[in-house]
Amino acid sequence: MVQQLPLDLLRPPAPTLENFVPGPNAAVVAALRDVLAGQGPQFVHVWGTTGSGRSHLLTALARAASASAQTVVRGVPQFAPDRRLYIVDDVHLLDAVGQAALFALQNHVREHGATFLVTAADLPPAQLRLRDDVRTRLAWGLVFALRPIPEADQAAALLAYARALGARVDEDLVSYMLTRLPRDMRTLVSVIDALDAYALARKRALTVPLLREFLQQGVAQNAQDLEKGLG
Repeated sequence: MVQQLPLDLLRPPAPTLENFVPGPNAAVVAALRDVLAGQGPQFVHVWGTTGSGRSHLLTALARAASASAQTVVRGVPQFAPDRRLYIVDDVHLLDAVGQAALFALQNHVREHGATFLVTAADLPPAQLRLRDDVRTRLAWGLVFALRPIPEADQAAALLAYARALGARVDEDLVSYMLTRLPRDMRTLVSVIDALDAYALARKRALTVPLLREFLQQGVAQNAQDLEKGLG
């Protein structure tokens, strides 16, 4: 079944706070929602290994904030009096110039109330190879470690996500997905999102037979598209 997975399902949906499956990281999502509401500490730092979801969360935050945010999540944005949210991903990759810019931004944010800076890196502030003054400021507010969802809890997390969509879902579906599809959460969430749209159009519940039907149709469509491309 893994080999038959339609290619479109391997392209994750646009990151949102809603399609991030939190597992043990619910407090991180709650803190970012507080930032969007203009509440909580001015500084939030999120760290985790590659694939932990930190970039998903920062991109989702930028998209949710829309025009009210400085949505550049690569590099360091300049401070502007009319901006209330600044987002900087991968701060561990900043060179000397980038670190100087981040230091200036941190000070500007601290001096202006109701202004927020959300950062992310692969390590907690104390372990980052950055200027001491930058590392210190990264820990001024909340610091969250993104923890992976244990395999034993993946089924429950995916089932909760599917039900949060308002879908009627058989518990057997999630178990089937975990044994037949790639185990990374982004792909599994993509499948649930796509299957939910497919089920809604047909007024059916999310079941194993529906998933099989959906995947087979996707494989057939991919084959047709390939034939057209070769024709």
